[in-house]
Amino acid sequence: MSLFAMGFLLVILQPSTGQFPRACANTQSLLRKECCPPWDGDGSPCGELSSRGSCQNILLSQAPLGPQFPFSGVDDREDWPSVFYNRTCKCEGNFMGFNCGECKFGFSGLNCTERRLRTRRNIFQLTNSEKDKFLAYLNLAKNTPSQDYVIATGTYTQMNNGSNPMFKSINVYDVFVWMHYYASRDTLLGGSNVWRDIDFAHEAPGFLPWHRVFLLMWEREIQKITGDENFTIPYWDWRDAEDCVVCTDEYMGGRHPTNPNLLNPASFFSSWQVICTRSEEYNSQQALCNATSEGPILRNPGNNDKSRTPRLPSSAEVEFCLSLTQYESGPMDKMANYSFRNTLEGFADPRTAIANVSQSGLHNALHIYMNGSMSQVQGSANDPIFVLHHAFVDSIFERWLRRHRPMLEVYPAANAPIGHNRENYMVPFIPLYRNGEFFKPSRELGYDYEYLQEPALDSFQEFLIPYLQQARQIWAWLVGAALIGGIVTAALTGLILACRKKRRGTLSEIQPLLTESEDYNNISYQSNF
Repeated sequence: MSLFAMGFLLVILQPSTGQFPRACANTQSLLRKECCPPWDGDGSPCGELSSRGSCQNILLSQAPLGPQFPFSGVDDREDWPSVFYNRTCKCEGNFMGFNCGECKFGFSGLNCTERRLRTRRNIFQLTNSEKDKFLAYLNLAKNTPSQDYVIATGTYTQMNNGSNPMFKSINVYDVFVWMHYYASRDTLLGGSNVWRDIDFAHEAPGFLPWHRVFLLMWEREIQKITGDENFTIPYWDWRDAEDCVVCTDEYMGGRHPTNPNLLNPASFFSSWQVICTRSEEYNSQQALCNATSEGPILRNPGNNDKSRTPRLPSSAEVEFCLSLTQYESGPMDKMANYSFRNTLEGFADPRTAIANVSQSGLHNALHIYMNGSMSQVQGSANDPIFVLHHAFVDSIFERWLRRHRPMLEVYPAANAPIGHNRENYMVPFIPLYRNGEFFKPSRELGYDYEYLQEPALDSFQEFLIPYLQQARQIWAWLVGAALIGGIVTAALTGLILACRKKRRGTLSEIQPLLTESEDYNNISYQSNF
């Protein structure tokens, strides 16, 4: 693997989105392989009595996968979530959630019929009260036990195929740190053997949609635990930054006065304990991270390996990345060339788009630059800077979507690394989300970025957008066809005129004159495209 990061905090006091709903983390649900909890509104599974959803069999994608993972039946994450459950809630209309108790992203109201658009803002554009509120929300998530979700502390085999459930309760922030770890962990093959070339959230096409879902989930849960429906994730625009300007006690924690690897005690982030950072220890024990505290957040920004990451990313590098027209290419992993996804993720040079895993660009560069907890993939979400960073990465993804307006078919349907095909369900989310469902503009998901905001479109323009996008895909063919048609028409017209001239000249003595009834003005020529 390489650096990067992801998932993150959250907060949960009511039904929401996440992994392993507490209501399904029991022997009965595991043996029945069914996760269809009742909706509190009517007491029926998936809110079926209120037509919110129903319990249905999971339909898994049958599309072929890439060659990166040469095994089958050895990892609980394969064909997610079928190892644990093959029946879950399928929600109707704009309803969503593991029990269909929520609204889809971008909708609100009692029946989820009200459209809502929120705006994410630059953290340095927040007022002091808004900034302090954001920091308080982070700390609240770290100190609030999750009421709806638990983490798995053993594999399905270690759970004796469901008859011995192994789950643990933790705080809502750490639930999502654990989820990021779980999506990116190595495959345990038994003994001391592991397979490292696997990641359900990075190094492949799903990197950007996966992080997009993760941030939306976190944002939704903060809104619920605080009752602040207007809350949105702030972002840090790190382009051309000379150092970590958010690494101050006023924001995300300053440097410790005597130990440069720790945070200043004046920041409450200095008291936070990290989890899931000892991947080699888990691998040697053939065990999963069980969320045991593993020490404070580590961060020493700028004192990283300069040969790998000499500086933070520049505006020019971001603009070059945005100019790339292919979302994905070649092997669709970290060796992909001229791939927007691979260049933004940071495995390809941000000046040439040629894969170079010895260097770290754009997204990866920020993680390496932080030189601490953020720099280790599986545990990177422990550092709260993570959410600011990924919100800005998502905004670059959004800029690319708006500039190139790709159709869904641009996202690979087959032959991507395991878990990354368009119709694959993302690990480890329940309710289930497919990768392709989030390969769309953010406004359709209920949010925008302040620096990207455009005038609202009227209804007629909204109606035309899908057709304009389709026309955009075939404009070159249309222009070419028109040119060819024009050339053919001109050639035929010239040929007819030449024939007429010849008839009037050399053949005038032996050909009868044309009568007015043979009206050439009524003759037309058409070229068929």
